[in-house]
Amino acid sequence: MLYKFRYLFFIVLIFAVCSCNGKKDKQAPLADKDSLQKRLLTSDITLPGGFSSQTKITFDSNAISLFIQQRPGFKNFETRIRKFYANRKFAYAWYDQEGLIEQAGNLYNKISNIKEEGLPVELLYAAEFHRMMDDSAGTGFAKADPQIEIMITAQYFFYAVNVWSGMGTKAMQAMEWDLPQKKISYESLLDSLLEMPSSMFMVTEPVYRQYALLKNYLKKYREIEASGGWPLIQADKKVYRKGDTSIVIAAIRKRLFLTGDLTIDDQSPVFDQSLENATKNFQQRYGYIDNGEINSKLITELNYPVSKKIEQIIVNMERCRWLPVSLKGNYFIVNVPEFRFHAFENDSLAWSMNVVVGTSLNKTAIFTGTMTNVVFSPYWNIPPGIMKKETLPAIRRSSNYMARNHLEWNGKNIRQVPGPWNALGKVKFLFPNSHSIYLHDTPSKSLFSKEQRAFSHGCIRVAEPKRLAMYVLRNQLEWTESRIDSSMNSNKEQYVNIKDPIPVFIAYFTAWVDSKGRLNFRNDIYNRDSKLAGMIMENSKL
Repeated sequence: MLYKFRYLFFIVLIFAVCSCNGKKDKQAPLADKDSLQKRLLTSDITLPGGFSSQTKITFDSNAISLFIQQRPGFKNFETRIRKFYANRKFAYAWYDQEGLIEQAGNLYNKISNIKEEGLPVELLYAAEFHRMMDDSAGTGFAKADPQIEIMITAQYFFYAVNVWSGMGTKAMQAMEWDLPQKKISYESLLDSLLEMPSSMFMVTEPVYRQYALLKNYLKKYREIEASGGWPLIQADKKVYRKGDTSIVIAAIRKRLFLTGDLTIDDQSPVFDQSLENATKNFQQRYGYIDNGEINSKLITELNYPVSKKIEQIIVNMERCRWLPVSLKGNYFIVNVPEFRFHAFENDSLAWSMNVVVGTSLNKTAIFTGTMTNVVFSPYWNIPPGIMKKETLPAIRRSSNYMARNHLEWNGKNIRQVPGPWNALGKVKFLFPNSHSIYLHDTPSKSLFSKEQRAFSHGCIRVAEPKRLAMYVLRNQLEWTESRIDSSMNSNKEQYVNIKDPIPVFIAYFTAWVDSKGRLNFRNDIYNRDSKLAGMIMENSKL
């Protein structure tokens, strides 16, 4: 065999993973609006690897025309193919003097298993491609064949566009996804492989780090499905807790064993400590309060078909395709379905806290910006929509409504004065953006203890505002804890510039792998998963 197949490796990093839409609160100047997005969109991503560096063995450029004529399905990739070979002066990339190089087999392996990428797509001219590669391996000939050469390159572009970019802009717009999309020149990316040794072939692929983690779980969940899925649990009581005995508990035990929450399934009908620990692990993975008890809500969750969980994984793999390959330095992430805020330092998770996000009717926007200001004791400038639908009718109903709610006129608008009663609480955090979204405190502290926290008009309310203020101002020594306390309770609005502005990403992931290697799921609060799944299936028919 003239080449050896080698499976590809991914660089895997750890993923851990807003407030009011339409609000007109005073913001920092918008000169740098969406600057992070613009900056990320200007950069190309290259992929290290290893191609044949030979230049003596060439083919006639007309071979490309013949190839496309015979295989019109690759017509969309013709420009890319021509550009790649023109840069090489039509030297073979997959052959050297001894025949097909090892990297041809590596790529063939990867492309042949494209369905492992969570895409319901069929390879173009798959039978011919397989025959070409089998013949070249089986006959032992070393003569370069331009049709095989171009076929491998054409399949590369087919794979790259589908796996590394997905549906791109079309899907992002449909999903109201305004995070920066990675920009890749596939021709330059492929050509860059020339400069690297064969041992580095496709060690790094231009896909966000979560992609490979989800892909591993996709394989596992497909194996569960192929084995018959997990058992349907029919409860015979409302709550199961440690010490209970029931035949139903044995079914629960098997279910948790299949997904790795329980390490050993001894088929015991007794709810013991190991099952309680497994239940808590499951609850943590699904965003429930981890009390170790199994109620009717959890039974419903346990009975959710494995096929739907597979779909959820695939949908979130697609979202990973849209993102920049990596995030560097310090940054914040708010994962809306998770109801959590995460602070990262040098791309490692530093700390997290609960947040409240927008309702299904007042969705929190999915976008990115750069946090530039802290505002202590802020005014709340009531958005026009809320003022029209809620505030003005209330004023007409009650003459003392404004005084009772600490409101005042500000020109033609109404605002709430600073104080503990203020809807924004004692501090807000600005990251100028076209959505007029920010993070802020709230007087409604009880909401942070709830499992589902979609209650705002689009706002992102933070559970630990003082901690966040201290964190973003930690490099400004004049801002001591006592001064921050004083400013938060002064009832006098004060803007503070952040010395080191921090990127903020508002994301939407309903499935991801956490720092412990656990697959997490969350409810699709904005009903976007099924729509995206439908788009993926429809795209596969094109």
